Amino acid sequence: MEPLGLRAVGSHCSLSEMDDLDLTRALDKPRLKIERKRSFDERSMSELSAGYGRHDGVHDSPRGRSVLDTPLSSARNCFEPHPMMAEAWEALRRSMVFFRGHPVGTLAAVDNTTDEVLNYDQVFVRDFVPSALAFLMNGESDIVKHFLLKTLQLQDSEKRVDRFKLGKGVMPASFKVRHDPVREMDHLVADFGETAIGRVAPVDSGFWWIILLRAYTKSTGDLTLSETPECQKGIKLILSLCLAEGFDTFPTLLCADGCSMIDRRMGVYGYPIEIQALFYMALRCALSMLKPDGDGRESFHMRNYFWLDYQQLNDIYRYKTEEYSHTAVNRFNVMPDSIPDWVFDFMPLRGGYFVGNVGPAHMDFRWFALGNCVSILSSLATPDQSMAIMDLLEHRWAELVGEMPLKICYPCLEGHEWRIITGCDPKNTRWSYHNGGSWPVLLWQLTAACIKTGRPQIARRAVDLIESRLHRDCWPEYYDGKLGRSVGKQARKYQTWSIAGYLVAKMLLEDPSHIGMISLEEDKLMKPVIKRSASWPQL
Repeated sequence: MEPLGLRAVGSHCSLSEMDDLDLTRALDKPRLKIERKRSFDERSMSELSAGYGRHDGVHDSPRGRSVLDTPLSSARNCFEPHPMMAEAWEALRRSMVFFRGHPVGTLAAVDNTTDEVLNYDQVFVRDFVPSALAFLMNGESDIVKHFLLKTLQLQDSEKRVDRFKLGKGVMPASFKVRHDPVREMDHLVADFGETAIGRVAPVDSGFWWIILLRAYTKSTGDLTLSETPECQKGIKLILSLCLAEGFDTFPTLLCADGCSMIDRRMGVYGYPIEIQALFYMALRCALSMLKPDGDGRESFHMRNYFWLDYQQLNDIYRYKTEEYSHTAVNRFNVMPDSIPDWVFDFMPLRGGYFVGNVGPAHMDFRWFALGNCVSILSSLATPDQSMAIMDLLEHRWAELVGEMPLKICYPCLEGHEWRIITGCDPKNTRWSYHNGGSWPVLLWQLTAACIKTGRPQIARRAVDLIESRLHRDCWPEYYDGKLGRSVGKQARKYQTWSIAGYLVAKMLLEDPSHIGMISLEEDKLMKPVIKRSASWPQL
């Protein structure tokens, strides 16, 4: 197959032919035999509940390895798939990028309705994750292996933004294939933030890489990739950036605005929930592959200081300030008058969520979808907190889901607050893009969280909404409006992660054993008993 050549962007970092060594060939070993599991619709909910503790998806093999049963989901199950599935697979395959005959990722979008390419013709690390999961669930692991290896080699290259040299562990935000007509060969060109909006390095890329490496290992049962010295070194370099000692007094990770999926100025600098949840999940994934020491400081901090339910909201409302002792209740000196009025109406008596940010005299009360879903999947949230997050979602369905899953955050920034926080960003206007827009890609994380908490009916309801619109609207990147009714004013069509997110959600519902790729359990396994949150009053 001929490699797909793409237009290049300027960068100081490229992958030469020397880097295409024998690492890939050395890892081309026979796959373990994968057993077919029954589809989701063949199981009863009572069986699903009874077997929930096994949703980590592992079976002990004679050699002590963990093997996840991952069938070819869409074509081999006993029920008729939705017609959108076939078109989604076709569109996903059209987005595949090849490097020297091997698939190495998927383009961010293949939108033939516009001539303005921007950076949508690149392979983004975070964008590829749902594509990778779809391929893994369909038994196609080669593209994921090649992606992991190529990004790992790019990590090892020198990274500069202007005259500043980035840390060795930084993973690229994206890469693309550039053809050299003189040498008649292709090489990879990476972007580590030097061409991004605001020139911010991607903090989340390294976390997603670690999470995807574990997913690959769980799906294939093949430990040889994660055990290579190169992968072990890559994991350690990422963690060394995050765990280095400094001036911070919290176990959470301090970062700049625009360093994750929300890659524009949206007031998420400091300790944003998305980064903290991904950080925690990456640490736990690394724990299973590196076996470092961990003492749970991150989970204690997040569960105690980021969690908000009706009781906690009332406690903050009654906080005293200026407490100067180790016995202080208001440990971050949050001012009760800073609580926005909308929170009191938004917070039901039953339910809760992790707030967007917590720092000195600062609490961002906005609800962020990705951070709360990943908190459930990583078991950063306790079982009761996970149930409360799902209860809130059901109670506030109109606000958080509306007519198109799922709000990236709620509520939007408006008026003076929007001008100050976003800098009058014309793309992040009210209820648009990162400012309260609705993103179909978040469907896969919502579905995974629903399955983990034993609430698949919530995911099915969201999938029904997707299937009523997404294909007809040509798979847009995001939707605008308070209800998510309008295709985003600058949304790309045929956005790859919108397509892949739908496929992953469908395959998770068809066979919940796939959840083991992307779900982590506490030592005391969480069970999907539909019960009330501990924060709920007795009525």
